[in-house]
Amino acid sequence: MMKDWLRKHPQVRTIRVAAADLNGQARGKRVPARFADKVESDGTRFPMSVLNLDIWGEDVEDSPLLFESGDADGILKPTERGYMPMPWLEAPTALLPIWMFRENGQPYDGDPRHALRAVVERYKARGLTPVCAMELEFFLIDDSGKTLQVPPSPRSGKRRKAAEILSIRALDAFDSFFTDLYDACEEMDIPADTAISESGLGQFEINLMHCDDALRAADDAWLFKMLVKGLARRHGFAASFMAKPYPEYSGNGLHTHFSIIDKDGRNVFSNGGPEGSELLMNAIAGCLWAMPDSALLFAPHANSYDRLIPEAHAPNAVCWAYENRTSAIRVPSGSPSARRIEHRTAGGDVNPYLMLAGILGAALIGIEEKMTPPPPITGNAYALDLPLIPDTWEEAIAVFEKSEKIARIFPRELITNLVMTKRQELHYMAELTPAEQTEIYLDTV
Repeated sequence: MMKDWLRKHPQVRTIRVAAADLNGQARGKRVPARFADKVESDGTRFPMSVLNLDIWGEDVEDSPLLFESGDADGILKPTERGYMPMPWLEAPTALLPIWMFRENGQPYDGDPRHALRAVVERYKARGLTPVCAMELEFFLIDDSGKTLQVPPSPRSGKRRKAAEILSIRALDAFDSFFTDLYDACEEMDIPADTAISESGLGQFEINLMHCDDALRAADDAWLFKMLVKGLARRHGFAASFMAKPYPEYSGNGLHTHFSIIDKDGRNVFSNGGPEGSELLMNAIAGCLWAMPDSALLFAPHANSYDRLIPEAHAPNAVCWAYENRTSAIRVPSGSPSARRIEHRTAGGDVNPYLMLAGILGAALIGIEEKMTPPPPITGNAYALDLPLIPDTWEEAIAVFEKSEKIARIFPRELITNLVMTKRQELHYMAELTPAEQTEIYLDTV
């Protein structure tokens, strides 16, 4: 019970109530802990337009949520997640995740968490449950000077001069940060698993464990990003999930692994052999079918498209393969009982709710329509003549807006809101230099 959590943590004097907007930004309020009962029972209110702000936190011009409708309020209620600590703040503080409903109690279609919930409900109607996990890459960055660089090691005071893939030394250089991060994940009940040093300068990856609740998996990713960025600042440097902080290094990805279990807990992607089941093929085909139209979900910002370039560990071709990291859809090897899909297109700058809704929604349509994928590729996908996802932000917005495929996954209101948000950002970002864009994205995404 939520009330029990606060009773067990009497040192908590304030709470934050926060929902994810379309950019994955936390929007909400600070509330004294003594008034928490009212939030728990009645929820809180703020305008529906708040979930549709641009990356600067500004209103979207001409949005129907503003003057046309009187900028009406939505009612925000606690999610099933309940309270959790915010270990990156100095004062003991609790976070209460919330999501938005209309006055009549119906879910607000413009809330990205409700978009994912609706997709999960479609799985449940077929007796199926997605099992999801995410791998999140991020850079630790010293942004105190005119140029970005890796922070000095708290242990040696030295800066790394090159990327060190799977380097224990690189992990040990920031051992105090990672120790605090894992302790904080335990406090927040975020299932952080292995950490590795990645191929970028000061880049790391942490895997979140598989979860048979897709909403919780997306919650974990959203909360993890918030935690990493906040805790890094407490350690004196920045952590960033932006897609491409450094032109010369690979960018940040957010890879999603998923399988599907039936009502008996059986993995329907497994047929007992290495090739996987017919349902696996259907799901792969669905993911490929929707991939070009979904580019805006996987690459939602101007900087996102700097990552999607050949031979930079970011798949940009619509293809799949067994055990091949150059493909957009990878089927990892291993025990047949654990057969799964790894969707590798998304950058670290995504909204996890929208990304996961797009992936799972496409896979389900593939299953429902018994789609068949093309043959798996072999070798280097970058060297093959394959269909590509949109390679510019402007094209991705236009394709997303008109897509009949996207309209089968997301409600029209969310599509309209997201397109208006991105068009406004596109207009204003065009006036900024790359350095000014980086300054915006470094902390936000």
